[in-house]
Amino acid sequence: MNLEATGLQAQDLKKRFGSRQAVDGISLSVRAGELLALLGPNGAGKSTTLSMLCGLITPDGGVVSAAGVPLAQQRSAFQRRIGLVPQEIALFEPLSARANVELFGALYGLGGALLRQRVATVLAQVGLAERALDTVASFSGGMKRRLNIACALVHEPQILLLDEPTAGVDPHSRNAIFETLQQLQRAGMALIYTTHYMEEAERLADRIVIVDGGRVVAQGSLAELLALLPATEALQLQLSGEPPAALQQLPGVRSWQWQAPHLRVGLSSLQQAAGLLSALQQAGIELLHLSSGRATLEDVFLNLTGRQLRDASAQEAA
Repeated sequence: MNLEATGLQAQDLKKRFGSRQAVDGISLSVRAGELLALLGPNGAGKSTTLSMLCGLITPDGGVVSAAGVPLAQQRSAFQRRIGLVPQEIALFEPLSARANVELFGALYGLGGALLRQRVATVLAQVGLAERALDTVASFSGGMKRRLNIACALVHEPQILLLDEPTAGVDPHSRNAIFETLQQLQRAGMALIYTTHYMEEAERLADRIVIVDGGRVVAQGSLAELLALLPATEALQLQLSGEPPAALQQLPGVRSWQWQAPHLRVGLSSLQQAAGLLSALQQAGIELLHLSSGRATLEDVFLNLTGRQLRDASAQEAA
């Protein structure tokens, strides 16, 4: 299967709201059977991008096509190929779970036996078959999120767009959502998943697009993004005294941050740690505490933007 026939492409998308440039030239693509994570702080342009990808917002510039169908020329055919899970819950709470999915299916022209079969299938996919007749008002937040996904799947889209689908859900529902998405991916669906939780992107995504300020700052697999860092391993040391500056020249040392009594060292690999510890001992510096860890997407974001992803998210949300 080729990308044009089965996936989604967006080229140079732009959108301005008044004086604010919300999206400024974002390009991305996703293939069948692939999950693409759109990672960035709140306010980075993720939701606006997703709204342009599904046709809810008209871009000021750029083009979008889904499964080979251009949005601008064939809007109805394009939108039938897309399933959207919005950030806000989009359900009718007085109705049952089954009635909600039936309503969304009818909006796409489904009816009769086919609609009944699709409703049963998607409710089972999200683990809500036994609650089909219960009203949505009786559901937990996590169950509502899962029902939102069922409504987006009822018309059998080829591409599923999810905007922060785990916001405010309990761990059980979060894991259930993850399992559903992985099943859809294995079945050949293309998925785009927006989040500001780096752990979700690390767990789920084949490729990650990091956005900030309405622009793509980096994209690639997790391994490719981590390779952008000057150091992929980090040591946190508590020392009895200040280490000699000459130790910064040791093989494998990529970064060095001393704030007494703590030293943070970035290494190209943990194999270089032994040489550093030996050099500290020879210099008469006592090691009081040591911890280590691998670089994360948080480190990539910090390296690219100069701020931590969590801090950026909190500032945007405030």
